[in-house]
Amino acid sequence: QVQLVESGGGLVQAGGSLRLSCTASGIIFRINAMGWYRQAPGKQRELVARITSDSRTNYADSVKGRFTISRDNAKNAVYLQMNSLKPEDTAVYYCSRGYSRPDYWGQGTQVTVSS
Repeated sequence: QVQLVESGGGLVQAGGSLRLSCTASGIIFRINAMGWYRQAPGKQRELVARITSDSRTNYADSVKGRFTISRDNAKNAVYLQMNSLKPEDTAVYYCSRGYSRPDYWGQGTQVTVSS
């Protein structure tokens, strides 16, 4: 059974930082691409960042230079370091497995950035 469990969300002021974590089980983590997506109220879910099994990364234009995705295969974990947060980053953030077509999702963690 595949499980993706996110943590690290919360309330932060604009300009602040948060680090999201996602721990995976039920998969051979090291061979899987992983990603972070987000969904704001009334909007579609969108890609934030993704990382291949060999740690190549890809970011949405809106977060380039502010967010960093990384992985630790020994811990079956993927991280999203978010700096210089803006109110428009407010959303539920989801961890996913896969690069182009994610097939498993976590339950999401809320990130709220106050102005």
